[in-house]
Amino acid sequence: MAVSVAMNYGPPSVEKPLGALPVVRDYLARLDVAGTIDRLAPMRDKVNRATHGEVIAALVANRLTSPTPLLHVERWARDWAVEEMFGIAPDVLNDDRVGRALDALAPVCEAMVGSVGAAAIAAFDLDISRVHWDMTSISLHGAYPEADEDYATPRYGHPKDRRPDLKQVQTGLAVTGDGGIPLIHRAYDGGAGEISQVTGAMRALAGLAGPRQFLLVGDSKLVSYANLTALTSAPGVTFLAPAPKTVVPTQVLATQDWATATLVDYVAARDQDKPFHQRAAYRVREGVTTLRGPRKKDPPVTVRTVFVWSSANDQAAKAARALKLGRARADLDTLTRAAGSHHLYRTEAAVQARLTLLATRHRVTRYLVATTSIDPDTGKPALTWHFDSATLDAEAATDGWYALLTNLPDDVGPGEILARYKGQEVVERRYGAFKGPLAVAPMFLHSNQRIHALIHVICLALLIFCLVERQARLGTGPDGKIPGLYAGRPARPTGALVLGALSRLRLVPAQGEQPAYIPRPSALHQHLLTVLGVDPTQPP
Repeated sequence: MAVSVAMNYGPPSVEKPLGALPVVRDYLARLDVAGTIDRLAPMRDKVNRATHGEVIAALVANRLTSPTPLLHVERWARDWAVEEMFGIAPDVLNDDRVGRALDALAPVCEAMVGSVGAAAIAAFDLDISRVHWDMTSISLHGAYPEADEDYATPRYGHPKDRRPDLKQVQTGLAVTGDGGIPLIHRAYDGGAGEISQVTGAMRALAGLAGPRQFLLVGDSKLVSYANLTALTSAPGVTFLAPAPKTVVPTQVLATQDWATATLVDYVAARDQDKPFHQRAAYRVREGVTTLRGPRKKDPPVTVRTVFVWSSANDQAAKAARALKLGRARADLDTLTRAAGSHHLYRTEAAVQARLTLLATRHRVTRYLVATTSIDPDTGKPALTWHFDSATLDAEAATDGWYALLTNLPDDVGPGEILARYKGQEVVERRYGAFKGPLAVAPMFLHSNQRIHALIHVICLALLIFCLVERQARLGTGPDGKIPGLYAGRPARPTGALVLGALSRLRLVPAQGEQPAYIPRPSALHQHLLTVLGVDPTQPP
């Protein structure tokens, strides 16, 4: 006799990925991002189910959890616990509504950045005594023949990714030395000069800092007569940047005496765990540099100069030159043997053309002394060459040396100046996240107005990313690591590691009157949420 048994497996699973959505929601609220945008760009149509600020907040959350083309943001919202965390129905985040929110944000981006930056300083008690500035390029696909000149305009320029065939826009970031937090971000035309953007960034930072003094650290693009005039005359502002060769030429660097330079007690971050004898050594000498304006009546600007010698830079320069000369020597010897005997080099003109190509390719034009001739007996071309030893010696005299320009007072020693400049790598790391985990590229938007706004959305995501990293590091133990963070092992927290660990969290919808909750969070997840100060069970 057959017996049928009804098995009750319960309702189908309706769990959704929760990930870092509670953290992002909480940090956006602490910065009042949605409220700031809604005050600057209020809704005209009261029928909409989400304000511009709420839509932009959702876009920021998308970039920090599962970066998605704007066309697929609605699908992401359906798959993830967006409605439960942000109170926005997924169908509201269709591509048309997202586009209109970007259109509304574009005209108020600078005002929004200032307000959110000030909120970040207050909410997270950020130290802004040292700020690092840098710019990068973002390549775009498309022609953009009808770009709006009021916004960052795609143009051909000097792309960092070496894609001169693509138009680009540029972005600038000013990040704090305290945690690398991007307080100021700007979008610029693809052809905008980096030098001319420094004073605008300085004024924006001065507005944020108020009466507080700050040090602006940049790369060599910061150094120009106009910029240094503005920086040295601005109250409460000091600057620090490496001098370009046009300001401190190689002849000046070559005169610096290593033997009389002072050894400073500075250890590079990459050398912290190395034995003493394997660490890079640094020596410094002090001097002054005077910049003169383009007009005779322009007053000269004299600034303090710290000449730095680095053993790591010295070894790298020597190794690079030896490799370059070795490769050039091999190709030039081959050409010497082939001249007149190989069918490609039967004329003196052909030998000269190849010689020019090799000198340019190997970047040895300045050292190369070469002569082509015609053998009177055979009528065949010949080549003789050598590297000029005086030129090589003059270049070698500058190995390891570079100059830092600053208007910091004399009570800040050269060792401290070097340490503050070395913090510049923090802004370069932030651009790594900007173009990597936050997926700034590729962009396929048709309107440069929306590109302008989307760049600022991604910068807001970078701000949250960096604040999460800073808060996680403040909550680490004495060794600066969090147990189990990387492949089950202790690791120093980064934004990517923290958000990656949180990405495994899932949400179970409410049962009856119970609030939504995270089922069985691991010890690591609970620790991260506690360190970040977030309670995911709170309603939106």
